[in-house]
Amino acid sequence: MKKLLIINGPNLNMLGIREPAIYGAQNYETLLSMIRTWAEELGAEVECFQSNHEGDIVDKIQAAYGAFDGIVINPAAYTHTSVAILDALKAVGIPAAEVHISDVNTREEFRKLSYAGMACEAHFIGLGFDGYKKAMEYLVSRK
Repeated sequence: MKKLLIINGPNLNMLGIREPAIYGAQNYETLLSMIRTWAEELGAEVECFQSNHEGDIVDKIQAAYGAFDGIVINPAAYTHTSVAILDALKAVGIPAAEVHISDVNTREEFRKLSYAGMACEAHFIGLGFDGYKKAMEYLVSRK
């Protein structure tokens, strides 16, 4: 059974409240419920983590070393600013997939740069919550 760590960055705990025209009306608890259901369907074990603090995300990635088979990460705003998260992902060498609920490539210019994405094997952008499912499927099917 594959063990997946799902990491969500700043403000994702505000889903359903924060800019619903961009991120949808479903809340963070709904996302977590969907992730758990998908994990069960995939026969995977999953742990979800959300933080608004860059260092906490780095610490969680480092703690994943030797404990998880894959990381699904939506670094949110840290996508475009955090070399620390990039370096942590590279340091642990755990296969990772990047997720973004909105299509960051069609938004503001600064959102097109993804530091964390540079350490990810796969990218699921603009698929809403389904991006998490696709990322989980990718990591579970990976040999």
